[in-house]
Order: sequence, then C-alpha cells, then structure tokens
Amino acid sequence: MSTAMPFAADTTLLSEVTAAVKTAGRTLRDRHTSHARGVSLDEVVAEIHANDDAVLDVLREPLLRARPGSQWAEDELAGGALPSGEWWVVDPAEGNINHVHGMEDWAVTATLVRDNQPVLTVVHLPLTGHTYTAVAGGGARLNNRPLKVSAKTDLGAALVGTGQARPGEDERTFRRIGDSVTTMLINGLVVRVSVPATMQLIHVAAGRTDAFWQFSDVRSGLVAGAVLVSEAGGTVTDLAGEAWHTGSRDFLAAAPGIHAAALKVLSTIA
Repeated sequence: MSTAMPFAADTTLLSEVTAAVKTAGRTLRDRHTSHARGVSLDEVVAEIHANDDAVLDVLREPLLRARPGSQWAEDELAGGALPSGEWWVVDPAEGNINHVHGMEDWAVTATLVRDNQPVLTVVHLPLTGHTYTAVAGGGARLNNRPLKVSAKTDLGAALVGTGQARPGEDERTFRRIGDSVTTMLINGLVVRVSVPATMQLIHVAAGRTDAFWQFSDVRSGLVAGAVLVSEAGGTVTDLAGEAWHTGSRDFLAAAPGIHAAALKVLSTIA
C-alpha cells in the first residue's frame, strides 16, 4: 500500500495510537461480563450503544490530538470511499455483539486511512493483552513479533472464513453469503462463518487461517485487517481481483498461494 507521508512519521505515530487504544481497551474490558446482557432487541442494542459511547469517550480525543488535521469517520457501519485526506476509522467495540453476549471475540481497533488507503492500524484484544499493529511499508506485528501469512498453495487444504458485516443486510447479500459458504465447503477444507471481520482477519495475517472474504463495504471491519494482511505478505483485493480500497464493494484477503483459486471460486457468486 502506498503512502504519501514518510514512513518514519507513521511509525512514530504508532506508539501514541497503541497507547490510546490500550487505554480504551481497559474501559471495554471493565464492562465485560461472562453472561449475556439484554434479552429484547432494544435491550441488546442499548448495551451495544453503551459500550460504544464509553470507549469513544476515552479514544476520540487522543487520536485526533495525535494527528492534527485528521478527521473522524462517525458511522462505524458506513461504507464507501471517504473524502481525501486523513481519517480515523475506529471500531470502539469490534465484535460488540459478542461482548454483550458474554463471549470473548472482540477488540478495540483504530486505523488511520489516508486518501482511502489504510496506512496504520492497532487492534487490541483486552482479555488476552494481544496487540496487532501494522504500518504501511513497515510490516505487521503481534506484540512486536513479525506476522507472516500462510504458505499454503492448495485451496483444498485451506481454512477459510466469511461472515455478515452488519445486521439487516439485504436478502441478496445474505443469499450470496450462503452460496459462497456452500461453494467454499466444496472447494476448500473448512469454512468458518463468524463475526466480526477483524477477528478473522488477524488470523489470516498471522497465518492461522488462509483467506477471508466479505460481500460488503463496511469500512470499520475491513481497514485494520486489510493493512495487517497486506503487511504480513498477503494479497488483498476486491472480488473482481482489483486492488482493494475503501470504495470497493467487496473484499478478499488471502495467502498469496491460494488467492487466485479463492478468487476464481468466489467470482462465480460475486
């Protein structure tokens, strides 16, 4: 991924962003329970909003201060290209639905997007203390250990994954998800269907799984994983095989050895 800003400046910024995200992570960790919270839809939604609000209260100001002139992408479920310039795309509780149901697959993420390309990201998992970071041109790391994607070359041996980006997607999107799972069950080894996207993409970056795709353009679930996978040596495109950016309509991140095969299988659905 290219960047118009010197790499060294982004690397310096990374430490500030990491500190801010870890502080926000403590807020979200303190709100976590081992049991589900909320029974009705209204109650569940209220818990989700309460998590978002609590984390944003401690995350927004430090990030904007760390990068003067940057802007804030308000709607975490929004998609499509951003205006030019630098934007913080943040998910204060990535996997919020898991958090409020007492599960452990959730994180705090903050990604700096420059002219529609993610150039810096921090993904922090407060329950484990794991922190995934990447700077464009500088590689991807887990707690300062370099990450590298899978070396697999056979889609038939691959562990792959997908999931929905948000509640209430249109029926066509849901059918495409279902059709893609069936197709990958036939052509791959094992398919994981779960949320959120970032929690699958960190596994692609770490070489634990081999590919992730999504029929959506929701930015907050994709930007962090896009730069992590790319900087770990993976291939990130849309489902037409073009280089992915925030204006892309769909998404595929894969180990380079199986990307072409995954793309061929999924293109019949996309």
